[in-house]
Amino acid sequence: MAKLQKSIDKRNALVKATIELVNNNGFHATPMSKIAKMANVSPATIYLYFENKQDLVNKTYVEVKADYTKYAFETYKEDMPIEAGFKLIWNRIADFKLKESENAMFLAQCDNTPMIDEISRQEGIKHLQPLLDLWERGRQEGIIKPLSDYLLYAYAINPLSFLMITQKRGVFQLDKAHLEEAYQSAWSSIKVCQ
Repeated sequence: MAKLQKSIDKRNALVKATIELVNNNGFHATPMSKIAKMANVSPATIYLYFENKQDLVNKTYVEVKADYTKYAFETYKEDMPIEAGFKLIWNRIADFKLKESENAMFLAQCDNTPMIDEISRQEGIKHLQPLLDLWERGRQEGIIKPLSDYLLYAYAINPLSFLMITQKRGVFQLDKAHLEEAYQSAWSSIKVCQ
């Protein structure tokens, strides 16, 4: 049992080191040797858990995306009204991005790099299914604009990454009023105007 835990700890250390190094240096300036050193394991140990750097980054992405969406949908119920459901999910996403900023920064970088392969991207999208289903129900009920999920995500969710990054840089501090304004802007961007 102790051996299994030690193995899990090593893998987790590799994932954590990958996230930190990618956030600080970018994908290409994060060699396996630096990841191993930061995780306090030998470089050969990485290959017990991952085939190569691409595999490490893709699996880290899917793992972090799963944690992100688990948090986002934890208190969501499928039978909630559209706006109430969206507001709950949006606020949970905002909360994750602010509290788990290292993981959120890593996901933001992954969203903007060709380093993540298409299989991993599609796996990541699957984790968003409750939000996509909510939007589809909203489109059918005439509450959500008849736009693609990609456009809805770009207008309603992606701005949170920008706000998180500006807060992390110390340029802008998100307070409760700013978050409410950001939510209202997100909701206004996707709801059908009456």
